[in-house]
Amino acid sequence: MVFNASQELTPAQRELYDWLADYIGSHRHSPSIRQMMEAMGLRSPAPIQSRLRHLQQKGWITWQEGQARTLQLLGGTAAGIPVLGAVAAGGLVETFHDVQEHLDLSGVLETRGLFALTVNGDSMVEAHIADGDVVLMEPVSDPARLRNGTIVSAQVNGSGTTLKYFQRQGPQVRLEPANPAYTPIVLPAEQVRVQGRLVAVWRQV
Repeated sequence: MVFNASQELTPAQRELYDWLADYIGSHRHSPSIRQMMEAMGLRSPAPIQSRLRHLQQKGWITWQEGQARTLQLLGGTAAGIPVLGAVAAGGLVETFHDVQEHLDLSGVLETRGLFALTVNGDSMVEAHIADGDVVLMEPVSDPARLRNGTIVSAQVNGSGTTLKYFQRQGPQVRLEPANPAYTPIVLPAEQVRVQGRLVAVWRQV
C-alpha cells in the first residue's frame, strides 16, 4: 500500500524526514538524537525532538519519545520493490501503471544471521533451484523442530555440504533431491548437521 500523507511537512521537518529515510535505508536501524543533531547542524536536542513530535503527529513516523532507536518511518515512498501487476507465461495480460503495492523484502533481509550460498549442480532443479542460483538461508537452532519437507543446507560428516529436502525417519535423516537423476542420502541423524533452512532464491538473469 502506498502511503498518502494527510498533512504536508515544513521544510525543516522534510529535511529531517528525508535524512532519516536515507540513514535507515543505508544502516537498517534508526539513528540517535545526537546523530540527528549533527546531521541537521544543531547544538540542542530540543529542535530535533520537536520535529520528531510533529512528524509523528502528522503520521509520518512512529516514535517513543526519549527512545530514538524506536523510530520507524511510515510516510513518503513505500518501502520495498513496486509490484506493477502480473505477467503471463502464456498469453498476454495488461500491464498496470499504478503501483498498488510493494514487495517488502525487509523482513527477509533483516532475518537474524541470514547467510547466502551459491548453488552448484542441478539436484534441486524440480524445486526451481538451478545451478548458479544464490539461496538465502536462515540458521536452524533446533533441527528437531524442522518440518519434514523443508529445504535445508546440511553438512554431512566427511562429505561436505548439500542442499536437499529434509526428512526425519526415526534415528535417521533422509536428504531428498528434487531431481530423479540423484539418489537420496540416508544417514544416522548424528552424522548430519543442518546449517540453515531455505528462505529465498536469488537468480541473476
